[in-house]
Amino acid sequence: MQTIASASRRLLIRAGLALGCLAAVAAARAQAQPVKMRVSLDTTAAHFRTKAIERFLEAVKERSKGQIEPTLYHSAQLFRDRDVLKALRQGGVEMAVPGTWQLAAVEPGLDLFQLPMFYGLSAAAVHRVADGEVGQALAKSLEAKAGVKVLGAWLDLGPANTFTTKRPINGVADMARLTVRTPGGKGLIARIQQLGGVPNMTAWPDVPLALSQGNFDALVSTNESLTSAKLWDAGVRHAFEDNQFFGQYIPMVSEAFWSKLSAEQRRIVEQTWAEMLPGMRAEGARAQAEAKATLASHGVAFVTPRPETLAEIRARLLPNQAELARQMNVDPVMVEKTAALLAAK
Repeated sequence: MQTIASASRRLLIRAGLALGCLAAVAAARAQAQPVKMRVSLDTTAAHFRTKAIERFLEAVKERSKGQIEPTLYHSAQLFRDRDVLKALRQGGVEMAVPGTWQLAAVEPGLDLFQLPMFYGLSAAAVHRVADGEVGQALAKSLEAKAGVKVLGAWLDLGPANTFTTKRPINGVADMARLTVRTPGGKGLIARIQQLGGVPNMTAWPDVPLALSQGNFDALVSTNESLTSAKLWDAGVRHAFEDNQFFGQYIPMVSEAFWSKLSAEQRRIVEQTWAEMLPGMRAEGARAQAEAKATLASHGVAFVTPRPETLAEIRARLLPNQAELARQMNVDPVMVEKTAALLAAK
């Protein structure tokens, strides 16, 4: 009887070891399977953002030794930026890099950057706010509300200026009665109205056709965005370099995707973004400068207002700022903190 019991115990031990080995093999195989990463952008293949994100994804794939397998979908092949946050939550995509102006419906504080105090300001001024405590607080709030993980500091789109098809702009008076396409955001819409224009919200992929059909006669956008879409073919002839706002994109992934990554894979993604961001920002600035030259070569005439002119327009807009911030649900404490940062220079 003792011999039989010993044999049974040995069989049970062997069976347990075999099951353990099988579980380990299964876990190893599961770990060996690359994590798929679909990335959605609505800008064209020629756009700076698309090229920058493509290089970032290549670096992530290389550094993860293929364990993270990204696929980039540009030109709204999957989703337009205005719809991509919902797609992230629902599992339709793993990563997106939408503009701050596309996200204010979920995190109203992001409309902060469209308040009058930012009108006409430089990239350095915007970075003081976005890269610091204010920007970090907004990113954390967005993560909690949207169910996403923000990968780090934000990618620059650059200054958005006012472009027109027929009427050149030399000052505020010339903006009256223009129908102006905006990328979105309550602050920018309110500003267009305050300056006497009529806002239009055509989605970016539809802009070339709508512009050529005369659905609007002006738009707020960047040099690079206009060049990537060849909007001189749609009728753009004039530019007023007023830095309506400084656009930035927020890099984010879904919580579901983030939870699939190991600690080391997460480190790779975040560190790669942090290391590449300064270069991507510099490249964005170069792209905007080169795009300006391209636009000029296709007949777009640029008017560069004096700093005093921009300050005068900003002063005209500022009295409405407190009420506008209240309407947009932007925290008044954050508004005050931001104003102090900008005033400090």
